[in-house]
Amino acid sequence: MVISPEWIEYSNEEIEDLILKLRKEGHSTSMIGIILRDQYGIPDIKRVTGKKITKILEDHKQGLEYPEDLMNLIRKAVNIRDHLEENPKDLHTRRGLQIIESRIRRLVRYYTGEGVLPEGWRYDPKQAALLVK
Repeated sequence: MVISPEWIEYSNEEIEDLILKLRKEGHSTSMIGIILRDQYGIPDIKRVTGKKITKILEDHKQGLEYPEDLMNLIRKAVNIRDHLEENPKDLHTRRGLQIIESRIRRLVRYYTGEGVLPEGWRYDPKQAALLVK
C-alpha cells in the first residue's frame, strides 16, 4: 500500500494528468519531477502514486525510446567531440571524452542486460551525433 503525505491535495489521476501534460510540453522525466516538486508541492511521485514517472509515461504510451541518463551522456560526448574538432590539442578534454564514453559503454551493457535496449545495440560516435541532433 502506498502511503502519501496527508497534505498533498492531488489525487493519483490528477498527478498522472499533470505528468502527461508536462511531457507533452516537452519536459524530460527529471524536469517533470522537479516541476512537480517545486510548483505543485508533490515531493516524491513514486511515494504518492506507487509508480515512477517513467512507468506512468510507459503506461500511457509516451515512454522514451532511450533512457534519459544514457541520452544525456551521449549528448555530452557529442559536444566534446565537436570541441575536439576545433581544438585537437586539448588533451584534458580528450581524457574526459574517454571517461564519458566508458560510462556510456557501461550503461549500454547494463541496459541491454535489463532488456531496455536491444541485444546488439552498440555506441557509435557517428550514429550518436545523428541520434542527438
